[in-house]
Amino acid sequence: MDLKQLVHDPGAFPSIPRVIALVMNELGRPDPDLRRISAHLKEDPVMTARLLAIANSSRFNLSRGVSSVGEALPLLGLGELREMVHAAAVASALRQVGGVNMTQFWRYSLNTAKLARKLAMVSPYASTAFTAGLVHAAGELIMHRALPRQMAELDAVLPVFDLRRAAEEKRLLGYSYAEVGGAFARSWKLPSVLIEVLERHVEPLNGVDGPAKTADFAASQSACVTAMVHLAAWRARAQEANLSFSELLSSFPQGVASALHLDSQQVLDAKAIDWTSQQEVQSYL
Repeated sequence: MDLKQLVHDPGAFPSIPRVIALVMNELGRPDPDLRRISAHLKEDPVMTARLLAIANSSRFNLSRGVSSVGEALPLLGLGELREMVHAAAVASALRQVGGVNMTQFWRYSLNTAKLARKLAMVSPYASTAFTAGLVHAAGELIMHRALPRQMAELDAVLPVFDLRRAAEEKRLLGYSYAEVGGAFARSWKLPSVLIEVLERHVEPLNGVDGPAKTADFAASQSACVTAMVHLAAWRARAQEANLSFSELLSSFPQGVASALHLDSQQVLDAKAIDWTSQQEVQSYL
């Protein structure tokens, strides 16, 4: 099945869960109504739990706990709420996929999201980077849904999170999980920055050549987030593969780090982030 056939296969892409679709529709209005959003979110216990966890986290440092969706929404603001809802939409729609170790998938995805956010902390893109990192590998799940036989054969010789996975998918099928993820995000009408990250994160510097284009790259939100997700995904895959420090150094994407003017230690450090625990993964299963 080529990419065009997969994109038009009615069973390939999951539908958006009803509650999240209602929230996304309200957030798309010129003047979203927080009361209506709150009413919708209360119908989804998983979304409610995530929202309250964020509101009660150390970043807000509140003297008293937040116990309701209505209290939590104003703390996040519409921008971060949109990011959270987009991530929740993907997580809810692709909760269980045959042939994929979902515990490992969400551990890897959360590690990518955390590191992408850390790399973006000195920019205005931290929230977007986290969301993009969390959903960047959605195409892998869709390919396992739509192409179970081909994926099972590939899984038998090359693990899902091997550093060579995207290149091997492209060699065998003519496309990788990245292109599939981008098509999926486009079909859901997700923000253009997420579409670009999903499509381009495997080769973020493709087409960037020369000082002028490098300057354009540095000034582009989508290009920067795409590169950050590339680095974060590389490190998270290396973590899954338990690479040694010498193996990390030999495979480090130095060109991408240089384009972002990042110190390699921000990515290579064994304590770069608090690596995801089993407890953190549970809410995605």
